[in-house]
Amino acid sequence: MTIAVDARTESTPATPATATATPQGAHGTLLALLGVVAFSLTFPSTVWGLESFGPWSLVAVRSTLAALIAGAFLLSGRVPLPERRHRPGLAVVAGGVVVGFPLLTTLALQTSTTSHAAVVVGLLPLTTATFAAVRTGRRPSRTFWIAAVAGAAVVIAFTVQQSGGALSTGDLYLFGALLVCAAGYTEGGRLARLMPGWQVIGWALVLCLPLMAPASAVALALEPVHLTAHGVIGLVWVAAGSTFFGLYVWYRGMAAIGIPRASQLQLAQPLLTLFWSVFLLGESLPLAAPVAAVGVLVCIAVTQRAKS
Repeated sequence: MTIAVDARTESTPATPATATATPQGAHGTLLALLGVVAFSLTFPSTVWGLESFGPWSLVAVRSTLAALIAGAFLLSGRVPLPERRHRPGLAVVAGGVVVGFPLLTTLALQTSTTSHAAVVVGLLPLTTATFAAVRTGRRPSRTFWIAAVAGAAVVIAFTVQQSGGALSTGDLYLFGALLVCAAGYTEGGRLARLMPGWQVIGWALVLCLPLMAPASAVALALEPVHLTAHGVIGLVWVAAGSTFFGLYVWYRGMAAIGIPRASQLQLAQPLLTLFWSVFLLGESLPLAAPVAAVGVLVCIAVTQRAKS
């Protein structure tokens, strides 16, 4: 896979009709699907990683490894440093996507099941769309907001029912993760119109390296480490697979087929995570989980049509 990305291609994605009618579009769809599959494995891999590492160690080492990979790609492509005016936005992406979301979801997964977390975080597209509307000043239709509120209601009802009538600490971590990740995605989407999207996540990762490298050393010294095959595989996947590879192919695919079509593909992510939670972790799946996940997906599909 080459590192070169044409900035013009990234900033002017193909329309859905073009995407389905050209070889480039078929290639873009495949890349976007690979990104969705990579993202769907994040929570199960995190659970595996927690078998060997503490939550702070896992997040710090994950970010450090991903930053080293991203830095190698940026150096090999001789990508120039981002302009000074882009750095505050990159800091928001780094704080939300590289540090905040992984940390809060990792803390949540110490007490929440993967299937439970998948349903709650399935609300992320709606949360991101809401942040984007506020950030850009755009006014989505009434249908959009009705569907967004309905999706939020489904998730809240699910979390309360699963937590015995009240939100648990894990739920609070997950809702916090939604907010910081949505902010990071929104700012990343804005920056992706100004530079190739994969460079946005690449520089955000590198920006965190001076903080996360020493944090890794401190966390590994303070938290117990018990290396297992699952633990090592989980760490490698969340670092190289979810954090770098997933976002790399996702942005490349989105540039080729357009944001609306890519968003439709991402609707499968919560259901894929539910499948992995059973297949890889052996979790028992409560009936409410797939029902709530489908309910959220329907709401997201409505917002996608309303936005267009």
